[in-house]
Amino acid sequence: PTRSFSSVAAVGFGLTAYPIGAERGWVGRAAAAERTLATLRFLWSAPQDTAARGTIGYRGFFYHFLDPATGHRFENVELSTIDTALLLAGALFCQSYFDRSVAVEDSIRALAESLYVRVDWRWAQVRPPTLSLGWRPREGHLPYDWRGYNEAMILHILALGSPTHAVGPETWAAWTSRYRWDTFHGQEHLGFAPLFGHQYSHVWIDFRGIRDEVMRGKGIDYFENSRRATLAQRAYAIANPQGFAGYGERLWGLSACDGPVDASLTLGGRTRTFRTYAARGASFTEVVDDGTIAPTAAAGSIAFAPELVVPTLIAMRDAYGERVFGRYGFIDALNPTLRVATRVQHGVVDTTLGWFDTDYLGIDQGPILAMIENHRSGLVWRTMRRNPHIIRGLRRAGFTGGWIDTARAGR
Repeated sequence: PTRSFSSVAAVGFGLTAYPIGAERGWVGRAAAAERTLATLRFLWSAPQDTAARGTIGYRGFFYHFLDPATGHRFENVELSTIDTALLLAGALFCQSYFDRSVAVEDSIRALAESLYVRVDWRWAQVRPPTLSLGWRPREGHLPYDWRGYNEAMILHILALGSPTHAVGPETWAAWTSRYRWDTFHGQEHLGFAPLFGHQYSHVWIDFRGIRDEVMRGKGIDYFENSRRATLAQRAYAIANPQGFAGYGERLWGLSACDGPVDASLTLGGRTRTFRTYAARGASFTEVVDDGTIAPTAAAGSIAFAPELVVPTLIAMRDAYGERVFGRYGFIDALNPTLRVATRVQHGVVDTTLGWFDTDYLGIDQGPILAMIENHRSGLVWRTMRRNPHIIRGLRRAGFTGGWIDTARAGR
């Protein structure tokens, strides 16, 4: 993969991967624990303050991207509340998984706890009761807050569950107040166009059978909502209103991913506008589609609709071989419509098969791995159902029913 910055969200997915690897026998439990401990120690000890350089974060939050050589802030990126939450979710999963009374696992639990309780969620409420998207040391808080359904469900649950700097239930109410409910390709659900927004929080939290006030009113849970969003995207690809090559039952799934080029090209007598990185998606909220498919979009939904996702992944690998599936699994993206020799910003063009990215991203592979494991064994969900911070956050958000009614919050 192309050398670049390190994503703190990808580190959260990486932390989630270690116990899965240990369970599957791909790495010994002791080795997985040592890797986890090394990561958590660095995250805890790296400098946090208001300096624009030489720090990893501030107030317990972390910068979106880090320099892989130093672990410090990459260029001028923002301190990210959501990426911090994804990182912490991985740390809390390790806290609950590594539960043995041995020195390494004791240290993992303690460090995960320290990292979580250090985060000052209330500081991020510059416009209460909502949470800001982020902060920069010179400019201050970003002028945007989290409102409306997206990947930030996990962020709000962690902020509600904090034993030290918790936000109030009014924060959840403010976030859900901007939900948009409608129908897209026959599926009635909460709308958010890129599929990652329907997947990320579900990596760690089992939403089957538990509901907040909004979902009690709709008669479904968030798991069913994600299933419907997945079915709607597949139906959109089958309908293929823009006539992109390859779309159908065995090639679908739009999410944030790389793309080939920022340019308009004439292909087969039709002008097509392509993008590089974009939050692609299809819903009643918006359609952002240039023919670029992200394999993680379908794969990350395997727990919601395995009967549709598994054949799609097999067909994708059969059709495109090593172009789409290599040493690290599925590449980030492909675009079968772009089959003409042209200069691209990312990846390569195969004039027979189309454009293919050559990078593998942690924020793709993490959901693929974790959701496959949740589908197969429920490992991450089962483990997190006993994490006291997750239980506390869900209850403060108003979730009832199912496993949350009998869970023991402790601490």
